[in-house]
Amino acid sequence: MKYLIVGLGNVGAEYADTRHNVGFLVVDQLAKDAEASWETEHLGALSKIKHKGRTLILLKPSTYMNRSGKSVNYWLQKEKIPIENLLIVLDDLNLEYGKQRLRGKGSDGGHNGLKDIDQVIGNNYARLRIGIGNDFRKGQQVDFVLGEWSDEENVDLPEIIKYAADTSKSFAAVGLAHTMNTFNKK
Repeated sequence: MKYLIVGLGNVGAEYADTRHNVGFLVVDQLAKDAEASWETEHLGALSKIKHKGRTLILLKPSTYMNRSGKSVNYWLQKEKIPIENLLIVLDDLNLEYGKQRLRGKGSDGGHNGLKDIDQVIGNNYARLRIGIGNDFRKGQQVDFVLGEWSDEENVDLPEIIKYAADTSKSFAAVGLAHTMNTFNKK
């Protein structure tokens, strides 16, 4: 059975350590844990790993955040993966830093990556939102989201990323409902 785990982010060194790229960090962790490498492919970087008899295709779209839907749709079709086996991992400034929420469907919540995916494939897919907080002044949202992690945030970031990676593996191994019950933090 195959799963597509997509980490949302923006390509380029200038975005590498930004809050908006937390999805990339999670799929990087999954690949690192499995000692897997990344290959540059059409519309993204791909890594394939095995977990409990399942194949997890990890994707970092190269289309930039606002055009993620094209890459997600392409790889769903190419790998013949049903939408119920899709997990999108992304940042969420509506959740406090370090919290995460796994849901089976939902709104884009103002996230441009989800907006584009919704326009291309609809909104009936699982998404793992990772809280980046909203510690910014009015009008500073873009600077905050595209800003680098603070020294304080970097202390807990490895644990947050590992927890989200474990959540992603659980999604593929035991399904959405059980994973939500086990991994959604209060």
